[in-house]
Amino acid sequence: MSETRTDLQRQYDTLRARNLGLDLTRGKPSPEQLDLSNALLSLPGEHDYRDASGTDLRNYGGADGLTELREIFAELLAVPVAQLLALGNASLAVMHDSVVDALLHGVPGGSGPWRDVQDLAFLCPVPGYDRHFSICESLGIRMIPVPFVNGRLDLDTIARLVAEDPAIRGMWCVPMYSNPTGLVYTVEEVEALVGMPTAAPDFRLFWDNAYAVHHLTDDEPPVIDVLGAAATAGHPDRPLVFASTSKITLPGAGVAFLGGSADNIAWFRRHSAAQTIGPDKINQLRHVRLLKSADGVRRHMRAHRAIVEPRFAAVLAILERRLTGVATWSRPAGGYFISLDVAPGTAAAAIALAKEAGIAVTPAGSTWPHRNDLVDSNIRIAPTFPSIEELEAAIDALCTCVLLASAVD
Repeated sequence: MSETRTDLQRQYDTLRARNLGLDLTRGKPSPEQLDLSNALLSLPGEHDYRDASGTDLRNYGGADGLTELREIFAELLAVPVAQLLALGNASLAVMHDSVVDALLHGVPGGSGPWRDVQDLAFLCPVPGYDRHFSICESLGIRMIPVPFVNGRLDLDTIARLVAEDPAIRGMWCVPMYSNPTGLVYTVEEVEALVGMPTAAPDFRLFWDNAYAVHHLTDDEPPVIDVLGAAATAGHPDRPLVFASTSKITLPGAGVAFLGGSADNIAWFRRHSAAQTIGPDKINQLRHVRLLKSADGVRRHMRAHRAIVEPRFAAVLAILERRLTGVATWSRPAGGYFISLDVAPGTAAAAIALAKEAGIAVTPAGSTWPHRNDLVDSNIRIAPTFPSIEELEAAIDALCTCVLLASAVD
């Protein structure tokens, strides 16, 4: 490393004196991205409130969601229209409700409520999505971290654990551009997950396809038909597929989706009937009017890419220039994050230094259950929200903090 500790301390003192106020914490769309969907604010229009069948969408009913919108996203998510529900604005809420329903009532093919399972557990590939872990933590579900190995799922460990432990009833999965690593599951990995023997007959894959259309390159891999693969493997009920328009249109006014086997969809319908008479179908109609078709979604996401791709490129260029030989990082082809792995035992110190210098970074350990990164090395970078200028300043400053945290006298 060419920079001495004295050099780095001088750089850091200069950073602190600048009173920066930069934020790399959450994967939020930038204002420019939100502008792409501003038409939603005036759609569907004063006299446009009926679906293709003539149903008045202003009233109660339609618990499955608007058929036209389900048809668009059925193609994008590789889920049959009849097995796809369009719901409220947040897929996280649908995931939470699904876990709670399983705790209270059990799931198809099971022997009873999951709350009766002693030491109930979920598998958690790490580094992973903090919001998934928060659901388990809030509901008292034991989490078993399973680190990726050489950029791939540790299928041997996963298969051994689910075969041996009947208390393991779920596994969190982000199959396309995983948060935060950007990894994409292969067909072989998907087939292994849906086909492996499990000690619990009602084991579920919580399949969060949040980034299914969030590509950063011309190589746009198709979404794998996990429901079809599971049915072929003889475990049709295993996957529950989640997605939303949160990072496609407006996060605060989007639409969430749930896909699954016919039995799983009937199960969710039955329990959600006590909670709602139907989703916001007018909001779903405005999404149909804006997006129009699956190809319309793809065109819309390429406009997102034009805004986001330069931000990722800027981060990667600075990491390459400043941290080569000191840290490693992902080079995602899609999604919303870059995963930075620094020297073991230094991530928390680097993030603390960044905070003191006015740079907000996702707290250390957030990508692990209970915020306990056993190696203290992973830092999640969210490049989308700041301007390019702010982003470059923040990443350069973060690199100084990483180098200073790992410097030796």
